[in-house]
Amino acid sequence: MNRTPRWSASLAVQCACTALVALGAAYASYRHGRTFALRFGADQTTAAIWPLIVDGLLVIATVELWKRTADTGRRTAWASFAFGISLSLCANIGAAENLTVLSVIVAASPPIALLLAVELFNRALHRSSAQADETTEMSTETAVRIPETESETAPLTAEQRMWQHFVREHAHGRIPTGAELDRVANTHNYGRRVLRGWKATGRLARLENEQERPRILAA
Repeated sequence: MNRTPRWSASLAVQCACTALVALGAAYASYRHGRTFALRFGADQTTAAIWPLIVDGLLVIATVELWKRTADTGRRTAWASFAFGISLSLCANIGAAENLTVLSVIVAASPPIALLLAVELFNRALHRSSAQADETTEMSTETAVRIPETESETAPLTAEQRMWQHFVREHAHGRIPTGAELDRVANTHNYGRRVLRGWKATGRLARLENEQERPRILAA
């Protein structure tokens, strides 16, 4: 399923803050990267290009991480992002005039802040996408079919159809699984949640007692 994030005020704020962190980190990384390249043997032209190569790799990896790609693609994207962050971190620290504790902290802050901002925004996007999918799924499962005639009664909900099937099968000594309930109600990954809900509310225990009582009286 192609997930589309459900944008909210908090997600918009995170997006704006991530963009600010990225711009600030790019500016600091470019200056430090150019100084680093000049200090360690690069000519003027190469020193001007080198930070763009590192930052370009970070941008490509970041965009790839925001996509819903396969596990293999995400591992490659994370490896590229980690490699770019490592180069940027080395350049920022190597460009410091004096390698004191405070100067190293100042120099290392931009790439580390970018790494954390991208990961937090990535998690926010995935969480928003999952919430949007769950809302759509619940709306589809609980939608009521319009009666074809005025005398037609309202159709059963997905959970009601599942309960009818569960009661029939339980009377014959069978306990339907969540997947079986999904097939009966034509839903997806809903049957297991329904079973957990029935168990938590004691509905399954009450059904067990109701069907056990006639057996005891007959005996």
